[in-house]
Amino acid sequence: MLFVILMTVILFDGFAQNKSCPVVGFDLGVDLMSRYVWRGTQFGGNTPSIQPYTAFSVGGFEFGTWAAYSLGGDNTGQEFDLSLSYTFANEMFTVLVSDYYFPDNTVDYNYFDYNQDNTGHVFEGTFSFNGTENFPLTILGAVNFYGADPGKIESDPTSPDFNEQIGIQYSSYFELGYSAQIGDVAFEPFIGATITDPKEEDLSIGFVGEEGYYGTGPGVVNLGFTASKEISITEKFALPIQASIITNPQAEKVFFVFGFSF
Repeated sequence: MLFVILMTVILFDGFAQNKSCPVVGFDLGVDLMSRYVWRGTQFGGNTPSIQPYTAFSVGGFEFGTWAAYSLGGDNTGQEFDLSLSYTFANEMFTVLVSDYYFPDNTVDYNYFDYNQDNTGHVFEGTFSFNGTENFPLTILGAVNFYGADPGKIESDPTSPDFNEQIGIQYSSYFELGYSAQIGDVAFEPFIGATITDPKEEDLSIGFVGEEGYYGTGPGVVNLGFTASKEISITEKFALPIQASIITNPQAEKVFFVFGFSF
């Protein structure tokens, strides 16, 4: 409901300022990835992930849906997201609001429950500089501002409501990226870090805390590069493929992810 209201207000304002007919577009597709790794963390275990998406755009606005479904057979790593963005200044800047939703096989979440104490949603605000042709550097900053990003008190694990949330952590993530072309391969190195310092453990009140949305404390959590190209299958069809080397220095993890798109 929040996204419907927000989108209606923004689109109305956009049409009011732009008397000419805006460009309307729609896109849909699916990525098949060897693993689901996002911002330096792997979701869904050691199984491939199928990731469908849709996007409706009008003018500089875009409303999108994205999902991830682990082929491992359980709810771990399942995700359904909504997003609303506005790109402006000749596509140099983007403001984005995302609603991440994670079904969990250990918690009976109600999708339409947006109460801070019980919700399975996480809302994030993002601002990014998208670079230009002459300056292909991208800068992104994101912060969680509502939802399932809290510390927790576990005073009685046998109680049905033992997860009493004590406040959102406002987990943050910042990333620098660069775009280059090497022959017919697009090459994109990146480095991402968090500055969030999760609430500390206090066993006297049963507060066991969380490691944080991205890690155990401030530091680099996402470092690597993505290489992508198109492989011609026929004269009219080319298959986009990509491969990423991703490291998480804080967690001392490394991933090699491969995938292709339809």
